[in-house]
Amino acid sequence: MTDNFKFELEGQDGQARAGRFSTPHGNLETPVFAPVGTAATVKSITPSQLEEMGASLVLSNTYHLYLRPGDELIAEMGGLHEFMQWPHPILTDSGGFQVFSLSEKRKIDDDGVTFSSHIDGSKHRFTPERAIQIQENLGADIIMAFDECADPYDYQYSKNAMNRTHSWLQRCVEAKTRDDQALFGIIQGGIHPDLRAQSAEFVSQMNTPGIAIGGLSVGETKEEMHQTLDILSPLLPENKPHYLMGVGTPEDLVNGVARGVDIFDCVLPTRLGRNNAVFLRKGGRLNLRNAPFAKDKNPIDQDCACYTCQTFTRAYLRHLIVSKEMLSGTLLSIHNLHTLIHLAKELRKAILHGNFEEFAKPWYVSS
Repeated sequence: MTDNFKFELEGQDGQARAGRFSTPHGNLETPVFAPVGTAATVKSITPSQLEEMGASLVLSNTYHLYLRPGDELIAEMGGLHEFMQWPHPILTDSGGFQVFSLSEKRKIDDDGVTFSSHIDGSKHRFTPERAIQIQENLGADIIMAFDECADPYDYQYSKNAMNRTHSWLQRCVEAKTRDDQALFGIIQGGIHPDLRAQSAEFVSQMNTPGIAIGGLSVGETKEEMHQTLDILSPLLPENKPHYLMGVGTPEDLVNGVARGVDIFDCVLPTRLGRNNAVFLRKGGRLNLRNAPFAKDKNPIDQDCACYTCQTFTRAYLRHLIVSKEMLSGTLLSIHNLHTLIHLAKELRKAILHGNFEEFAKPWYVSS
């Protein structure tokens, strides 16, 4: 780990951890939830709104930014921080998940992946070296190794993808040139305990500044996700942040933190917000388009301190939805993001105070 990146474990309660990860653009106090800004923007939310709700980390997507507007253009514009006007830490994924989700538009070999753009059908190729080059152009603080996300239930496919992911991680480490970026290796292996253990050992030995857990929340059950995290938790190095990729409901945060996860990201909060749905702070969700909310004078959640809940009624929000006003997506997304960002902060406080289990009970889902 370079001088630019340092992880300090500040407290632990069971497997739940509170830490601090230093980056060139500021410290991340963990556990932390990162809003997803796929195309260098968190949909319908301004950077100042993100700051107001307490966000400290934003994720952007390598695949999408490579295709449009192009990583070289972003580099010319001063890098992703300057381009999107976000002065705090940024994480970019490698594009692996997006490439592999194009099941009918890509061809995988041991060297890399050839794929067709979802925008115009043009042909492109990602290799581990190219994924690193693109992310170095983007300039995020945390970058991800190129990996292959497999069908979680197909053992042989998961094994082959895991071995390829390990080989690609070695190549990513060799290709990386910037010391102001932290490269995280990614654990794969589907829901198969032996593969997950093998992958955890390999990635840990590569001694990257952080370790990501990929290939979850891709079709397996919550119980299977929790069982996989239970396997991994004691195998991961304590002195590195643990990042669970693409997972983000209140219940997911609590159950992930209980199993040693430090960093989360997910598109779900803003996707739900654009589709009329909101998280409740103590679990569950509401669809505000439903007719009973037409005369409801309550906020979304009585216990929520977000701008939306402190300002507007459910009745007004439903009016915006049925009137197809674009403000509805913004206000609901503010609430959903605030819920997760502040839940992570409250989980951190509970860990430091030694009462994590008591605090977590309303959300806790046992596997």
